[in-house]
Amino acid sequence: MSLTLEIQDARWRKLRGISARLKKAVRAALKQADADETAALTLLLTTDKRVQALNREFRGFDKPTNVLSFPAENEDYIGDIAIAYGVTAKEAKAAGKTLLDHTTHLTVHGVLHLLGYDHVTPRKAKVMEPMETRILASLNIADPYEDQ
Repeated sequence: MSLTLEIQDARWRKLRGISARLKKAVRAALKQADADETAALTLLLTTDKRVQALNREFRGFDKPTNVLSFPAENEDYIGDIAIAYGVTAKEAKAAGKTLLDHTTHLTVHGVLHLLGYDHVTPRKAKVMEPMETRILASLNIADPYEDQ
Protein backbone atom coordinates (compact mmCIF):
# COMPACT_ATOMS: atom_id res chain seq x y z
CA MET A 1 0.00 0.00 0.00
CA SER A 2 1.22 3.43 -0.87
CA LEU A 3 -0.43 6.25 1.03
CA THR A 4 0.41 9.84 0.26
CA LEU A 5 -0.66 11.85 3.29
CA GLU A 6 -0.91 15.58 2.65
CA ILE A 7 -1.65 17.83 5.62
CA GLN A 8 -2.86 21.28 4.58
CA ASP A 9 -4.35 22.36 7.91
CA ALA A 10 -1.74 22.54 10.67
CA ARG A 11 -4.33 21.63 13.34
CA TRP A 12 -4.19 18.03 12.08
CA ARG A 13 -0.53 17.86 13.14
CA LYS A 14 -1.57 18.19 16.80
CA LEU A 15 -3.01 14.67 16.71
CA ARG A 16 -0.20 12.44 17.93
CA GLY A 17 0.31 9.35 15.82
CA ILE A 18 -2.13 10.38 13.11
CA SER A 19 0.06 9.29 10.22
CA ALA A 20 0.67 5.79 11.56
CA ARG A 21 -2.97 5.39 12.60
CA LEU A 22 -4.34 6.38 9.19
CA LYS A 23 -1.88 4.14 7.35
CA LYS A 24 -3.00 1.24 9.52
CA ALA A 25 -6.65 2.11 8.81
CA VAL A 26 -6.09 2.17 5.06
CA ARG A 27 -4.33 -1.21 5.20
CA ALA A 28 -7.15 -2.70 7.27
CA ALA A 29 -9.82 -1.38 4.88
CA LEU A 30 -8.02 -2.72 1.82
CA LYS A 31 -7.59 -6.11 3.47
CA GLN A 32 -11.21 -6.36 4.68
CA ALA A 33 -12.48 -5.46 1.19
CA ASP A 34 -10.18 -8.04 -0.44
CA ALA A 35 -8.66 -5.21 -2.47
CA ASP A 36 -5.16 -5.05 -3.86
CA GLU A 37 -3.11 -4.21 -0.79
CA THR A 38 -0.42 -2.65 -2.99
CA ALA A 39 -2.87 0.00 -4.22
CA ALA A 40 -1.97 3.67 -3.89
CA LEU A 41 -4.11 6.57 -2.75
CA THR A 42 -3.85 10.11 -1.45
CA LEU A 43 -5.37 11.34 1.80
CA LEU A 44 -5.71 15.10 2.16
CA LEU A 45 -6.24 16.44 5.68
CA THR A 46 -7.42 19.95 5.06
CA THR A 47 -9.71 22.81 6.00
CA ASP A 48 -13.47 23.12 5.83
CA LYS A 49 -13.00 25.84 3.21
CA ARG A 50 -11.01 23.53 0.91
CA VAL A 51 -13.50 20.68 1.30
CA GLN A 52 -16.36 23.10 0.64
CA ALA A 53 -14.67 24.18 -2.62
CA LEU A 54 -14.20 20.55 -3.66
CA ASN A 55 -17.79 19.71 -2.70
CA ARG A 56 -19.05 22.67 -4.75
CA GLU A 57 -16.88 21.89 -7.77
CA PHE A 58 -17.41 18.14 -7.95
CA ARG A 59 -20.78 17.51 -6.29
CA GLY A 60 -22.63 20.82 -6.69
CA PHE A 61 -23.06 21.31 -2.92
CA ASP A 62 -21.74 24.65 -1.65
CA LYS A 63 -21.07 23.54 1.91
CA PRO A 64 -18.33 21.76 3.81
CA THR A 65 -18.71 18.09 4.67
CA ASN A 66 -16.61 15.70 6.71
CA VAL A 67 -15.12 13.50 3.97
CA LEU A 68 -15.06 13.36 0.18
CA SER A 69 -13.81 10.47 -1.93
CA PHE A 70 -12.69 10.70 -5.53
CA PRO A 71 -12.25 7.24 -7.05
CA ALA A 72 -9.69 6.89 -9.84
CA GLU A 73 -10.16 4.62 -12.81
CA ASN A 74 -6.84 2.92 -12.31
CA GLU A 75 -6.02 -0.41 -10.68
CA ASP A 76 -2.78 0.84 -9.15
CA TYR A 77 -4.06 4.22 -7.94
CA ILE A 78 -7.51 3.97 -6.39
CA GLY A 79 -8.13 7.67 -5.76
CA ASP A 80 -8.14 10.60 -3.37
CA ILE A 81 -9.83 11.30 -0.05
CA ALA A 82 -10.23 14.74 1.54
CA ILE A 83 -11.18 15.23 5.20
CA ALA A 84 -12.18 18.61 6.68
CA TYR A 85 -10.78 19.47 10.09
CA GLY A 86 -13.55 21.71 11.44
CA VAL A 87 -16.50 19.52 10.46
CA THR A 88 -14.73 16.39 11.69
CA ALA A 89 -13.72 17.96 15.02
CA LYS A 90 -17.26 19.25 15.59
CA GLU A 91 -18.79 15.83 14.83
CA ALA A 92 -16.31 14.04 17.10
CA LYS A 93 -17.05 16.38 19.99
CA ALA A 94 -20.84 16.08 19.51
CA ALA A 95 -20.59 12.28 19.47
CA GLY A 96 -18.23 12.06 22.44
CA LYS A 97 -15.49 10.48 20.31
CA THR A 98 -11.84 11.38 20.04
CA LEU A 99 -10.88 13.32 16.96
CA LEU A 100 -8.34 10.64 16.07
CA ASP A 101 -10.93 7.85 16.25
CA HIS A 102 -13.46 9.79 14.18
CA THR A 103 -10.82 10.68 11.58
CA THR A 104 -9.85 7.01 11.42
CA HIS A 105 -13.48 6.10 10.80
CA LEU A 106 -13.78 8.70 8.03
CA THR A 107 -10.59 7.38 6.45
CA VAL A 108 -11.96 3.83 6.43
CA HIS A 109 -15.26 5.16 5.07
CA GLY A 110 -13.43 7.04 2.32
CA VAL A 111 -11.33 4.04 1.31
CA LEU A 112 -14.45 1.89 1.00
CA HIS A 113 -16.00 4.54 -1.25
CA LEU A 114 -12.86 4.46 -3.41
CA LEU A 115 -13.36 0.71 -3.72
CA GLY A 116 -16.94 1.13 -4.93
CA TYR A 117 -18.89 0.64 -1.70
CA ASP A 118 -21.76 3.00 -0.98
CA HIS A 119 -24.54 3.64 1.52
CA VAL A 120 -27.06 5.59 -0.58
CA THR A 121 -29.70 2.89 -0.20
CA PRO A 122 -30.51 0.77 2.86
CA ARG A 123 -29.45 -2.34 0.93
CA LYS A 124 -26.02 -0.90 0.12
CA ALA A 125 -25.63 0.44 3.66
CA LYS A 126 -26.23 -3.08 5.01
CA VAL A 127 -23.05 -4.13 3.23
CA MET A 128 -20.85 -1.08 3.80
CA GLU A 129 -21.63 -0.20 7.42
CA PRO A 130 -20.94 -3.66 8.93
CA MET A 131 -17.70 -3.74 6.95
CA GLU A 132 -16.69 -0.40 8.48
CA THR A 133 -17.61 -1.71 11.92
CA ARG A 134 -15.42 -4.82 11.47
CA ILE A 135 -12.48 -2.75 10.25
CA LEU A 136 -12.81 -0.29 13.13
CA ALA A 137 -13.11 -3.13 15.65
CA SER A 138 -9.80 -4.49 14.34
CA LEU A 139 -8.35 -1.05 15.18
CA ASN A 140 -9.98 -1.04 18.67
CA ILE A 141 -12.51 1.65 17.72
CA ALA A 142 -16.15 1.37 18.81
CA ASP A 143 -18.97 0.79 16.35
CA PRO A 144 -19.87 4.24 14.94
CA TYR A 145 -23.38 3.06 14.00
CA GLU A 146 -24.25 1.54 17.38
CA ASP A 147 -26.48 4.34 18.63
CA GLN A 148 -28.17 5.27 15.35
